[in-house]
Amino acid sequence: MAKRVDITEKLSFDENPCLVIKGKELEVNTDAPTMLKVMGIMSNDDSGTKEIIDAYELVFPQASRDVIEKELKLNFNDLIIVVQEAFNLVLGEDNKPGEH
Repeated sequence: MAKRVDITEKLSFDENPCLVIKGKELEVNTDAPTMLKVMGIMSNDDSGTKEIIDAYELVFPQASRDVIEKELKLNFNDLIIVVQEAFNLVLGEDNKPGEH
């Protein structure tokens, strides 16, 4: 029989984190395949509007995008900030004021 190593205890199976805007919780996808795709999109030096939209659609599940688009109605600059903060949250750079 081949060698088997159970690494379950080393892994984290936490739920996705959320950003909170005006009391609305926005779930952020943090699974590895999604984040690898996003990092690939955003690593391009020529990242533009299309890449930001692609990353936005990957990082936020449909329910979160519905809140952003239908309830918050953010302008483009604010949407960029939300996407950047989602990346910061996923990459562990979330130790900033306002964190709960």
